[in-house]
Amino acid sequence: MFGSKSSQTSNNVGNYSGGNGNDATQNGASPSTEVTRQQQRQPARYANATITPPVDVLEDSTGITLYADLPGVPKENLKLQVESDTLTIEADSALAAPEGLQSSHTEVGLGRFHRVFSLSKELDTENVTAELAHGVLKLRIPKAAHAQPRRIDVKVA
Repeated sequence: MFGSKSSQTSNNVGNYSGGNGNDATQNGASPSTEVTRQQQRQPARYANATITPPVDVLEDSTGITLYADLPGVPKENLKLQVESDTLTIEADSALAAPEGLQSSHTEVGLGRFHRVFSLSKELDTENVTAELAHGVLKLRIPKAAHAQPRRIDVKVA
């Protein structure tokens, strides 16, 4: 529930002990300085980890539309590739601290997104369009001409 405090969990950075059981202020450092030092000494546990972005796929008679959630990803950090019948989405988020501020504790780091799709031969991979707005990537992949529904005219003999 929002706004309530749990007695089991504390996210208060000021009470952080640096993980060694000692009070952070014993060596004269402020608790936030000690947190920063601890984070700098620890290797990035998830430095090479990737996030699988959630994707919605909608199909209509003319093709498919994919909506992928890529929060914090600028256009420059987005790589889309279609090779044969495989679509690959790769992206790096770029969430920076506001100018003049320094992070004393980070739980949500920079994300690296990766997702691969196998595409049907009915799709026209030469005419894929992409838009990125407000952290959502919209990909439109039309169906190939031979897969489009078409009306057959009947001639009277």
